[in-house]
Amino acid sequence: MIAKPNVRVERAGRLTPDQVTQAVELADLAGDVDGAYPLSEHVMLHLRQGGEVPAVHLLVTDEVGRLVGYAHVDPTDKIAGPSAELVVHPLRRRRGLGRALVTAALAVAAENDPSGRLRLWAHGDHPSAGALAVSLGFTRARVLLQMRRSLFSPVPAAPLPPGVAVRAFVPGRDDQAWLRVNARAFADHPEQGRWTLEDLRVRMAERWFDAEGFFVAYREAEPDGELLGFHWTKVHGSHAADGPEGDHQHEPIGEVYVLGVDPAAHGLGLGAALTAVGLTHLRHRGLDQVMLYVDEANTAAVKLYQRLGFVRWATDICFERL
Repeated sequence: MIAKPNVRVERAGRLTPDQVTQAVELADLAGDVDGAYPLSEHVMLHLRQGGEVPAVHLLVTDEVGRLVGYAHVDPTDKIAGPSAELVVHPLRRRRGLGRALVTAALAVAAENDPSGRLRLWAHGDHPSAGALAVSLGFTRARVLLQMRRSLFSPVPAAPLPPGVAVRAFVPGRDDQAWLRVNARAFADHPEQGRWTLEDLRVRMAERWFDAEGFFVAYREAEPDGELLGFHWTKVHGSHAADGPEGDHQHEPIGEVYVLGVDPAAHGLGLGAALTAVGLTHLRHRGLDQVMLYVDEANTAAVKLYQRLGFVRWATDICFERL
């Protein structure tokens, strides 16, 4: 299938407030229709808050100037290469817009990476997105699972290890300690382990942030010492007014946003205990369900979550063209 000649892709380094609004509305609509939100948290944070991180925005508009196709290209990762995510209006699909956006994203990648590499995320693993990626020379490289469980079900017993206590994260005091343990816990993770203080502060500035749902574990004998692990929870939905789904009128859902344990504390059962602490907190907030994302290749984490009652719900795919 060849892109139709009337598909014109515009490039922008920074979006106007109206373009940001249209991009978010387009993503909301596609998410409602497809059952999977088309843009990641990273992209939505960049859209809403801007900042100095360079990105390339690719835009397709209709006859009256309304946005019907959008792609975000992040060229900043010099190790893994540029990445892209895109969304097309549900009523404008099968007209070459997606192919035109990916082709334009490949051109941006070629300008920013010597080998022209590009990682393309398909949220929801829709067959049409996979077919488009494969037809343009991409291969499946990474699988991210969304798992869910009911909070009506009892939270399995998972006591804290002896001598370990849990408290709420204190913004401004725990920032650097948390960054250290996060970097150690996710040393091999392509995104999470590289978080900076700015990455943390951007998320703490979001409307959904709640320090009371951000738990850190420490040795009772060393209350001011190094953290051992953490469980950062999040609430999505209309009552939380949060990120991608922030203004949607649906019941709120909890999330195991980030769960990490310092390698020095592995083998103590701290991961299960911290998960249980967060699930209990979300249950006490009156939520019905909880979700999380985990790499399919992280079999230890997948098994942990399965033991705690989580089941596979949806799949995101990262395609690569090398």
